[in-house]
Amino acid sequence: MPAPARLAPGLLCLLALAMPAAADETREIGHVNTAFTNLGLTRSHRVVVERFDDPDVRNVSCWISQARAGGFSGMLGVAEDPARFAITCAATGPVEVLPGARRGDRGDQVFETSTSLFFKETRVHRFLDEERQAVVYLAWSTRLVDGSPYNAVAVVPIR
Repeated sequence: MPAPARLAPGLLCLLALAMPAAADETREIGHVNTAFTNLGLTRSHRVVVERFDDPDVRNVSCWISQARAGGFSGMLGVAEDPARFAITCAATGPVEVLPGARRGDRGDQVFETSTSLFFKETRVHRFLDEERQAVVYLAWSTRLVDGSPYNAVAVVPIR
């Protein structure tokens, strides 16, 4: 078998890893272009808004906005997206924490998306603040910048 044919399966796996891997039921709500690239011949830099529902807390939805790189590398899925994002979460009905929801100081991961080809992701962890009857969502980047990851917090009261 020629060398290129042997490399093809490995390259396909590598490209699959480069694609965003988000939580189940994640839906892109919309986007805005922030800068045109290559005279508009390739995808522009953009900010994308996605929605996901918490699988273990009924009637809570979160919206996360993230910067996405454009250009040829962005179209191919090999660009490193900036670690810039914001998150907000809201009750869409009566909030019910299911018995399987993880408790404790480590929280539970409820969302993840790849933001570069290698070792950089945006994640959202859920924490339960039972003393204040609130669900806390922490969005953070696995990329360390000056010793700390970028992060953002959203809180939904349990009523």
